[in-house]
This record gives sequence, C-alpha cells and structure tokens, in this order.
Amino acid sequence: MTTHRKRARPHSPYAVEAAQLLGAQIRLARRQRRWTQQELAERAGITARTIYKIEHGDLSVGLGAAFEAAALLGVPLFYAERPRLTADLDRVQARSALLPRPTRPQQSTEVRDDF
Repeated sequence: MTTHRKRARPHSPYAVEAAQLLGAQIRLARRQRRWTQQELAERAGITARTIYKIEHGDLSVGLGAAFEAAALLGVPLFYAERPRLTADLDRVQARSALLPRPTRPQQSTEVRDDF
C-alpha cells in the first residue's frame, strides 16, 4: 500500500508573516479572555488541534476557521468597525460589476469541407 503525502505549497515570506501575526493576535486575545484552546475550538466548531495550528501560523488551516476564531475573539481582520468593512466590500463589488465579463475564446467559424 502506497501512502501519498501532500507536498507543502511554497508561500511568500509576506504570507508566512501575515499568518504568524494573525495567529499571535488570536493567541493573545484568547489568553486575555482566559480561554483554553479547547474552549475556543468548541465555540468555533473546530478542533483544539486546529486552534493550535492557527496560533502557530500554519498556512494549511482553512481561511474560514482562522477568520472565525479571530471574529469570536474580536481580533480585527481588516477594520475594527464592521460598517467600514461592509462599505469597502460594497465598493469593491460595485467596481467589479463595472468590469467587462470574461469572454470565451471565439471558436473558428471557418468551414472545413476538405474531407
């Protein structure tokens, strides 16, 4: 039986440091609330092992899990004020709507009758 291991994807130094920063902020906020990793995990609906990975900047953790842990602890991801986040999201979506839609490559309309 052959076991296939996933290869670690390379990440930029910026992404690594951003994950480490978010993890450190989550850990600090959790400890300030005097929550265990298990307590945070139960509130977030994930495992304590996943909380450990988030707190250590493991980039294999799902974005939703990390964001949920941050939200539960009040760790701001973009802005501390939710209305500002919502306004920026609306602005980006409005700008995106103005861009032309992707087009499919045109198929050749040439008639091939050389059979």
